[in-house]
Amino acid sequence: MAVNPEVEWMARKKTEIVPVRSDVPIYPIGVAAKLLNVHPRTLRIYEKEGLIEPAQQGNRRMFSADDIQWISCIRRFIHEDGISIPGLKKLLEFVPCWEISDCPEDVHQCCGAKVDKAVPKTLHRVGNAQARAEAKEQDVQKRKSAASAKKHQSSG
Repeated sequence: MAVNPEVEWMARKKTEIVPVRSDVPIYPIGVAAKLLNVHPRTLRIYEKEGLIEPAQQGNRRMFSADDIQWISCIRRFIHEDGISIPGLKKLLEFVPCWEISDCPEDVHQCCGAKVDKAVPKTLHRVGNAQARAEAKEQDVQKRKSAASAKKHQSSG
C-alpha cells in the first residue's frame, strides 16, 4: 500500500506551541473553581457583586490566569483580612487593589491581575474619558510623591 507523501509530511510536521498570555480566558467556571478550591456559585456571587468580570463565550463564563490571580486576592481580602464583600467594593471605589493589600511597587507594576476601579479624586469633567484619565494620572502622581516624601521623612 502506497503512502501519500502529503499525508506523511503532515504527520511529521511539528506543531508550534505558543505560550498563552495571562489575560486570555481559557478556564471554564468549573476549572477556575477547582483551581481556587471554591464552589462555582462563589464565583457567580463575585460576578454578581461586580468584583469580577469573566469573559463570556456564548453562555459560558471563561477565566484567564489574571482572573484567577485576582480572585485569589479577593479571597485573601475576605478570609484573611476580614473585609466583607460590600466593604471591599467600597474600598475599590477609593483606592486601587495594591494599596489595599500593601503590594510593593515592583510587584504591582508587573501584576496582570491588578484592579484599579477607583474614581479619580482630582476634579475632572464628568463624562469626559480623557479628563478622567488625566485626573487618574494626577492622582497616581500625587500618591507617588506622597509615598516618596513619607519614605524620605522616615529615613532622615
